[in-house]
Amino acid sequence: MFTPQGPSLRELAVQALSSVEHGYDLLAGKFDATPFRTSDRLLDAVAETLEGLGPFGSGLDVCCGTGAGLGVLRSVCAGRITGVDLSTGMLARAREAHPDADLVRADALALPFGPAFDLAVSFGAFGHFLPADQRTLFAQVHAALRPGGTFAFPLPAPPPVGSRLYWTLWGFDAAMRVRNAFWRPPFVMYYRTFRLADVRARLEESGFEVTLVPIGSLGRREDGSPRCRLVVARKA
Repeated sequence: MFTPQGPSLRELAVQALSSVEHGYDLLAGKFDATPFRTSDRLLDAVAETLEGLGPFGSGLDVCCGTGAGLGVLRSVCAGRITGVDLSTGMLARAREAHPDADLVRADALALPFGPAFDLAVSFGAFGHFLPADQRTLFAQVHAALRPGGTFAFPLPAPPPVGSRLYWTLWGFDAAMRVRNAFWRPPFVMYYRTFRLADVRARLEESGFEVTLVPIGSLGRREDGSPRCRLVVARKA
């Protein structure tokens, strides 16, 4: 499915009926051949935007998966870079791609770090956290940053109501809610539960000062608003 190197429909179905951890263990070997992997275009655009916000010392990629975001950290951080993920399979792929990085298996809701990092990033993982868990996630990242440290992540503009993408995301979330109502273990992945106003409020409740930086190289929508913003949350 997607490409000859990607997972088949059957493999995706097996993954979707597994837990989040086991599902990504199963998908790890072919994950980078799916559209679920953050695009190089977005990664490069985030790195370019972060360069104007540094300098940064050590960096942490939260829910690093196969390590796509570790390349961003390497380009903007002068110190050690670390990736943390729950999936052993995804970490194994990340280790192949980034043998110089420190890779740690842990739940992002219980990060095993003190205030050791100057920059934390995350790409494409927030759908795995229900709104009730976002405060815990942000508090854990806050605790892992040094004073003055930065938590940054891209947040695309929502699709226009009624557009094909709008209904695709709505349909995916609806199907996932039905799946989780009737099947155990649950597989938490929702696309419409990470809204800017709510996210900003929860970051501020966790002790961050939040600014929004347009990612200029990704362009603007017809109304002039950015297609994607970089959420920049600084630990006061």
